[in-house]
Amino acid sequence: MNMRFEPARALSGELDAPADKSISHRAALLGAMASEPVRIERYLQAADTTSTLHAVQALGALVEINGEGVVVRGAGLREAREPDGPIDVGNAGTLMRLLPGWLAAQQGRSFTLHGDESIRRRPVDRIAKPLRQMGAELTAREGRFPPLEVRGARLRAISYELDVPSAQVKSCVLLAALAADGATTVGEPARSRDHTERMLLRAGVAIHRNGRHVTVVNVDELLLEPIRIPGDASSAAFLVTAGVLVPGSRLLIGDVGVNWTRTGFLRILRRMQGIVLGDLEDETGELVGEEPVSDLDVAHGALEGTVVEAEEVPLAIDELPLVALLGCFAEGETVVHGAQELRVKESDRIAGVVEGLRGLGGDIEATPDGFAVRGSGGLRGGTLDSRGDHRLAMMGAVAGLASREGVEVLGMDAAAVSYPSFVADLAGLCS
Repeated sequence: MNMRFEPARALSGELDAPADKSISHRAALLGAMASEPVRIERYLQAADTTSTLHAVQALGALVEINGEGVVVRGAGLREAREPDGPIDVGNAGTLMRLLPGWLAAQQGRSFTLHGDESIRRRPVDRIAKPLRQMGAELTAREGRFPPLEVRGARLRAISYELDVPSAQVKSCVLLAALAADGATTVGEPARSRDHTERMLLRAGVAIHRNGRHVTVVNVDELLLEPIRIPGDASSAAFLVTAGVLVPGSRLLIGDVGVNWTRTGFLRILRRMQGIVLGDLEDETGELVGEEPVSDLDVAHGALEGTVVEAEEVPLAIDELPLVALLGCFAEGETVVHGAQELRVKESDRIAGVVEGLRGLGGDIEATPDGFAVRGSGGLRGGTLDSRGDHRLAMMGAVAGLASREGVEVLGMDAAAVSYPSFVADLAGLCS
């Protein structure tokens, strides 16, 4: 579905951010691993998270959808059912990388995971390597691409160092560690989002964080109290960017999750002199179980270019396309380093962002690990191909509102992967 977004005069109004996609995935998976029913309030009803519900049902969990809530009656930590056929993860990269952690502990049972065309291009070798060290058998197409076959085994604890910070790979190993013999430690070169660790802590798991290392001790069963999903900081970022870029705008975005491992974009935006007021969680070495929330008060402002260094990337990975868009309107140059992970997202996001914004009149070039944008006073407009990537589609819509001539987004329906009501919410703020 193609859709055109015309220049907007000013955005105003209040709305709550949609439920967090990352936390919704994790809540459904841990609910499926739990021994007692788990109630999930404000579960995100989107394509990716629906794929997770279908997957856990195929593995023996019972799922009841009640309005905005979901109840998952789990199969148990070591009792997942071997399905009749492959499990389709759709476009959900988080599901493809986290689910094998649970499946690896299902002794003697085999599982095959596949997905759409985008998923089949996304490597899974980084989860296969530690799971093999723990004792599971995994095979993938060409050694690194889906379909991914997992044969469960009795797992042994390991100490594993990630080459690249990744909440998905880290979470996969931590989920496998729940059923492994002993204590498993995962280290990463920089901190990544910690939703899995917080949820495990809430479930009573013996989990400890020491700097960039997390250690989990195996458990007999999981028990989770009701979970309320906060607003998605990554989805809210598109509304925030629209409010900052369109002159005269003033927005209040409510119920946004402000876990410090998810607010890297907001800190970058504030450094660019974007006007965003809210009570963001401070960085802390202590692991806590709660997910903090805040309202965000957003207004248009003049922007300055900035440099995003590699250590900032894991905490803003999904919002980096918006940093490029903001850079087109900022004074001076905006450069992102250390973001090679963008090349293995739903699309090659470095190529997609550079090609897309250049086609709208932006002065931007790709680098091996990111991009450089020279502020040109804004964007002319034109056509942007989403490449089937939900974040590129939403970036194109925001670019259209802030452009001089408007933007037609090819494949706008990709936004339904994470934010089904995005177009309607954006239109409401423009009225």
